[in-house]
Amino acid sequence: MINKIKAWAKSLKRQIFILYFACKDERMPLYAKVYTACVVAYAFSPIDLIPDFIPILGYLDDVILIPLAILLALKMIPKNVLWDSEALAEQRMKESKPKNWIVGSIIIMIWLAFAVWGGMKLYLFFS
Repeated sequence: MINKIKAWAKSLKRQIFILYFACKDERMPLYAKVYTACVVAYAFSPIDLIPDFIPILGYLDDVILIPLAILLALKMIPKNVLWDSEALAEQRMKESKPKNWIVGSIIIMIWLAFAVWGGMKLYLFFS
């Protein structure tokens, strides 16, 4: 059972790398590139839509939403881009994780902007 879970997680990681490399390819259609970038950013983001500390629901995005989003993104990618990205992903899986501090900083800034906006709304609501 644990070996199956490990294999599934490794497959999911490989698919995320495929999306990462496909997103950087100039042959990708714009709509697919935007969607794929959002899926990759969310998958690499330490912040979840549903926090993990919420029983059962907390892991729904990790177990159901992310794989479904990855599957849809993979369907959007043209075949030639997908094949090239798979080759790059295999090579990257042998190495380390990509480090893109700019994208990570943008994700953090977006989450902070939402937090500030929500805090201001709450403050105005209760005052």
